[in-house]
Amino acid sequence: MNAVLRPEPAPRHRPMAAADLEAVMALEVTAYPQPWTRGNFIDSLAAGYHSVLRCDADGALIGYFLALPGFEETHLLNLTVAPAWQRRGHGQALLDRLAAWAHARGDLALWLEVRQSNTGAQALYARHGFVQVGSRRGYYPADRQQREDAVVMRRKVLGDPAVAGWTDALD
Repeated sequence: MNAVLRPEPAPRHRPMAAADLEAVMALEVTAYPQPWTRGNFIDSLAAGYHSVLRCDADGALIGYFLALPGFEETHLLNLTVAPAWQRRGHGQALLDRLAAWAHARGDLALWLEVRQSNTGAQALYARHGFVQVGSRRGYYPADRQQREDAVVMRRKVLGDPAVAGWTDALD
């Protein structure tokens, strides 16, 4: 018997909704020692922040992001990929969608903070054109009521020829 190899269906993308919060929270608590709260997500959705879920063909959650649109810039607040799906291009795909959306809005830049200890995420962001522009002392909660510094990163959107070609990421 010959096995026929079929490519996996492409992941699907859609906006996050309140009905998704059970799955989002389940992923959030597995991905981070100090996760966002349900209230953080509810407030972000109620405020109209831009959000995207990435799901597999069966609808299982792979990852998501939430971003705060501002004047000529967008601030990435949370990008999470399920640990089982990490290092397989899903974080990159979510960043591509965010950059294409920001470009379509006419944003000049994307901003984010990332834990100083999260070198894997920093490397992903650097591969995506983000550069460190500063730090925020004691920005994140850490274990035993300690705080952890954030690395502040920025990337150019308008005027970056690489981003102009990402409009297909919105399909």
